[in-house]
Amino acid sequence: MSTVFNFTFVPWFRSVAPYIHMHRGKTFVVAMAGEAIAAGKLPSIAQDLALIQSMGVKVVLVHGFRPQVNEQLRAKGHEAKYSHGIRITDEVALDCAQEAAGQLRYEIEAAFSQGLPNTPMAGSTVRMISGNFITARPVGVVDGVDFQHSGLVRKVDAAGIRRGLDFGAMVLMSPFGFSPTGEAFNLTMEEVATSVAISIQADKLIFLTEVPGIAQDPGLPISEDNPIDTELPLDSARKLLASLAPAQRPTDTAFYLQHCVKACEAGVERNHIIPFAVDGSLLLEVYVHDGIGTMVIDEKLESLREATADDIGGIIQLIEPFERDGTLVKRSRTEIERDIGQYTVIEHDGVIFGCAALYPYPEAKTAEMAALTVSPQSQSQGDGERILKRIEHRAKASGLDSIFVLTTRTMHWFLKRGFQQVNPDWLPEARKRKYNWDRKSQVLVKKLG
Repeated sequence: MSTVFNFTFVPWFRSVAPYIHMHRGKTFVVAMAGEAIAAGKLPSIAQDLALIQSMGVKVVLVHGFRPQVNEQLRAKGHEAKYSHGIRITDEVALDCAQEAAGQLRYEIEAAFSQGLPNTPMAGSTVRMISGNFITARPVGVVDGVDFQHSGLVRKVDAAGIRRGLDFGAMVLMSPFGFSPTGEAFNLTMEEVATSVAISIQADKLIFLTEVPGIAQDPGLPISEDNPIDTELPLDSARKLLASLAPAQRPTDTAFYLQHCVKACEAGVERNHIIPFAVDGSLLLEVYVHDGIGTMVIDEKLESLREATADDIGGIIQLIEPFERDGTLVKRSRTEIERDIGQYTVIEHDGVIFGCAALYPYPEAKTAEMAALTVSPQSQSQGDGERILKRIEHRAKASGLDSIFVLTTRTMHWFLKRGFQQVNPDWLPEARKRKYNWDRKSQVLVKKLG
């Protein structure tokens, strides 16, 4: 194993550890579009889901079968019919849906049963259970269109699903439901996944789809100048949905967004739209800071706040690499515990990504900003500036006239933000006595207006 691999793998693995801890014991509902299976992505998706489950996540997998049913219809010389974004399921279409569902369930179970050596599934044991967890009702006649055997979810057997998950199994669900009289109804994968996520109050609802997510400007093509909006607060998602035409096709912006909004409003805090075309998109979305698709959330996951004792471990983990390379002065855990009330942190989804401390010198009407640190994973996103502004606000609220920093490597960053270099003799007497003349730190001051 190469030395280069060691030096890249170890920091990477440590960086994902907080997410592994965070998601252990949580419940994810993953809705996999039938197009993903048609595109040959099932083996890699199965590997990633097995890996996620092995790290303590409970998984409900709902599969779609839109292209598979259409293929069966074409083979029988029958036309696929849709209205209001829903399939019109006549007798022939119902037969095709049942055949497609049976075949897909066989393929999915087979994919999770592989355990070949030297593959990600080696040594894995994934138990899958399925059942009649959905009670359905007919869509009926809408705007003069008879949807025949197309149905809507009436009830979800949440207790039955939870029992399967608690048993350690992955629950597999097809978009089918049955009435109390035993009549079968063809449902949409999106509605089944959303209803299940709401009923069991899942921690995440993830749509693994043919679209990459929602662009920052949905009216324009996705590009470098118009990237994916990785985090969409619920209020913004509602406004966007209200401005869009009703969805007719899965590629319409509103198609998956409407289900994310519905789930979010019903208590599912995190709802994702991610592309199956990107290899490992599930892992990238769940275990990487910014993810790869769009996440609709009930509130901004990133918070800028004053630190508490619970943040001590996160602060130490954040600043240690910078202490090792000499960017920051070494601070002991005891010092951080003692001064935790002086720290401001940026937290994203339970992980500390930035911090700084404010040490006031009231007699000199100034304060030192120390240990300003932003994780390499989120640098160049404005977090450092946000922390600086929060520190300035705290200093102003304390009646101070200025703040200062001591730095050996980041002087230009501070100069661009209104700091001015001064002689170390400018320092307050109490701070001057602790100044390390061997380190030769530059002293920069910013006046607070």
